[in-house]
Amino acid sequence: MKSKLERPRVLLVAATTGYQSRAFVDAATSVGVSVSLATDRCHILDDPWGDHAYALRFEDPEGSAETLAATGEHWDGIIAVGDRPAYVASVAAARLGLPFHPPEAVAASGNKLMARELFRRAGLPVPAYFAVPLETKPLEAAARAHFPCVLKPLGLSGSRGVIRANNSAEFVSAFERIRALLHLPDIRRTARPQDSLIQIEQFIPGREFALEGIMTAGALRVLALFDKPDPLDGPFFEETIYATPSREPGPVQQSIIEAAASAARALGLRHGPVHAEMRVNEAGAWMLEIAARPIGGLCARVLPGLEALIVRHAAGMPPGDIALEGRSAGVMMVPIPQGGIYAGVSGVEEAAAVAGIDDVIITAKEGQALIPLPEGSSYLGFLFARAPAPADVETALRSAHAKLRFEIRTALPVL
Repeated sequence: MKSKLERPRVLLVAATTGYQSRAFVDAATSVGVSVSLATDRCHILDDPWGDHAYALRFEDPEGSAETLAATGEHWDGIIAVGDRPAYVASVAAARLGLPFHPPEAVAASGNKLMARELFRRAGLPVPAYFAVPLETKPLEAAARAHFPCVLKPLGLSGSRGVIRANNSAEFVSAFERIRALLHLPDIRRTARPQDSLIQIEQFIPGREFALEGIMTAGALRVLALFDKPDPLDGPFFEETIYATPSREPGPVQQSIIEAAASAARALGLRHGPVHAEMRVNEAGAWMLEIAARPIGGLCARVLPGLEALIVRHAAGMPPGDIALEGRSAGVMMVPIPQGGIYAGVSGVEEAAAVAGIDDVIITAKEGQALIPLPEGSSYLGFLFARAPAPADVETALRSAHAKLRFEIRTALPVL
């Protein structure tokens, strides 16, 4: 039995590198919780990062769970950062008897076709949809589509590979682009069965929102509701600004929250963070997806104290609240305007001096190949703002972005 003086212990399953891993370790230290790391690293090398992490193979969740069970260690809870780590964590949690989302629920949340089917069965509004193998002739698939439609890879996160088509010609072009994307080495290397399918669904008009929440015994607690003020109508769906709290009237916000809670129940999500995306129009709130993880990467900085809250929740402690202190907050994910080689940026100091801007973080590195959506999966950097009202946050982010001048050189063809 644990001594009253013994610190709670949680297991953090995360990729080898990443901002969020460090943020969670720091947050755990601040709230008196011990953290063990489990990452996707080579098991042969002897602790190359000096963090004493357990070496897992994310492509083998069952084996990873056995590796952790074989340690004989005791943890009070488990946390996952990212989609693949979330599934590994779910299998490990089931093996170790820790509260978390069930493996089948995490698998469904990461499969757009499975999620759509579960939403439909639960009575949630869903667009007309179907999926076809990559080998399908695009024109044959186009004949079944309701235009305008959206083509999606089933297993990629964010908006990577998501393309709108308004007619058969655009459909064929989109299909071929997604097929080529799914054959890229970085995707083939970690391919899952759903990566052999493309989903086609009728375009849902409306405004887009994101919801950050945490679940306890199947009940959803909303931590933040974000407006996405930029229209996301295609042909690609690159997200830029998130601003909270939402400026929507109460009934709209309530419909979003109810839809997210219903979607979480439909998938079977039970315990831990969730991040949901949805669209709202005259017909109500339409779920796009709900992931069994917190908001990703540096974007989490928009919610001060999020990592500490998640750590406390996983450790069985009262989780507390997000520390916005009555102010509005927002983040801009700085989009890549064109493909090429990143050569530098100017105007950072001017952007940082804009009223309301908290931080300007450029994550692109000199010499880095930049690939915009739909094939790409990264941003040039992040802008963070705080202000009395969401409209002020949005204004600050747009003003700061306008001061940044990126130099992107044409990439030379490989001969």
